[in-house]
Amino acid sequence: MQHGAYTSEYLASILKSVKTIALVGASPKPVRASYIVMKYLQKKGFRVIPVNPGVAGQEILGETVYAALEDIPHKIDMVDIFRSSEAAGPITDSAIAIGAKVVWMQLGIVNEEAAQRAEAAGLQVIMDRCPKIEYSRLSGEAGFMGLPSRVVSARRQPLI
Repeated sequence: MQHGAYTSEYLASILKSVKTIALVGASPKPVRASYIVMKYLQKKGFRVIPVNPGVAGQEILGETVYAALEDIPHKIDMVDIFRSSEAAGPITDSAIAIGAKVVWMQLGIVNEEAAQRAEAAGLQVIMDRCPKIEYSRLSGEAGFMGLPSRVVSARRQPLI
């Protein structure tokens, strides 16, 4: 996979196939990007399970927070990483261990070695992208807000 050159079709296929997302690095603070992304994805119909050892056992946006991916008792389709590029390595290994289908590293997060391990295990990998931004762009919502969506149409695009 050529990371950094994801097609819209590839990103859309991932977002269409995912139902449950573990968000590693979730914050209970409403001003943090991870909180905003979690809330947006929930509104779009995804179940988002927060992972943050500092607030494990508490709730964020109605979901119990877990300390680690291995602690989650639910099947996870995608792991969304809101941690450093270095931390993405062990988190990716945990994603492989729990049987996730996708590892998605947030904006600014790139770990080629982790990506290679995940892909060798059969997972799809996205790096340096945000699922909220991509969902918004692909559904046409970003264009409504004045952001370039690279989707040109007189009709509103169907939601992913």
